[in-house]
Amino acid sequence: MRSLPTKSAEKGTSCTVADFIEAGAARLSLTTVVGGRGLSRRIHEPIVNRPGLALAGFCTHFPWQRIQVIGNAESAYVRSVPVATRLARFCEMVRRRACVFVYTAGHRPSREVVAVAEAKGVVLLTSPLATRDFAYRATVILGGLNAPRTALYGTMVEVSGLGVFLEGAAGLGKSETALGLIKRGAALVADDLTCIRKDVATNSLFASACDSTAGYMEIRGIGIVKVPRIFGIDAVRGEKRLELVVTFKRLKDIKSEVDRIGGQTRLVRTILGVDIPNIVLPVSEGRDLVNMVETAAQQHKLISTGYNPVSELSARLRQAHQAKSNNRKGKRNG
Repeated sequence: MRSLPTKSAEKGTSCTVADFIEAGAARLSLTTVVGGRGLSRRIHEPIVNRPGLALAGFCTHFPWQRIQVIGNAESAYVRSVPVATRLARFCEMVRRRACVFVYTAGHRPSREVVAVAEAKGVVLLTSPLATRDFAYRATVILGGLNAPRTALYGTMVEVSGLGVFLEGAAGLGKSETALGLIKRGAALVADDLTCIRKDVATNSLFASACDSTAGYMEIRGIGIVKVPRIFGIDAVRGEKRLELVVTFKRLKDIKSEVDRIGGQTRLVRTILGVDIPNIVLPVSEGRDLVNMVETAAQQHKLISTGYNPVSELSARLRQAHQAKSNNRKGKRNG
């Protein structure tokens, strides 16, 4: 089960071998040969290593922090050397703190290696995948497990294909607004507490619910609602890229700050070091927040293409004014 991110996860953190096995069991077709106490050991770098040089006896700069992958080339080499030599090389990698080895392409560790692994608390895994396929998939999985994370109070929805995070003080109608959007074709990602993951490679954020509350909403006066049961499976998303933050604030608190034409400097909300466009929506009695959020999402998509309605309107007003001035001059000259 996915746990809530802690403060230490905001800069990225290592994962345990058990985390890796749980996350990659299906995609990597993993089988555990030796586990035990080694499952709690940590994988410090989100990448795999093929220890060809270490198997040949050169262990300077050995990257023990990574998963060690034994593929066709490595297996062929160890079969070409005496049993005592291959065992000594394996023991040296273990001595240098390597904690998990994966045998790919259907290869399996020898009995001697299994015995050492059991004695030293080293995890041995096998996968039928080709080494290149395993390396690619494992790196993606490790990147996700080690990504910087945080948790924010608020509701995440997909509106018109856009990932929108609704935040604001309690009682301002975030969940009710999300429910209204869902009835108009939007999809729920997370309600009340949203888990945020940073994709370091693209410098973008992805939002999801924690496993225990995925698909559920709390609506004041109604109670707990299971969204896919009422609105169908298409009304929920497992994870969605965060592209817009909408902040609800009481109108009386921001009356002098309300942007009425959209010409002010656009606000941003910085989360895990990533700047996300931020719109502040005033909340007052009778205001249709569902329509406002939907329109804000559609407007943001339009602006993202380079279109600027304020500039266009200003140009039209200038043209109209210029035409009017030219008309006056023409009449005077006539």
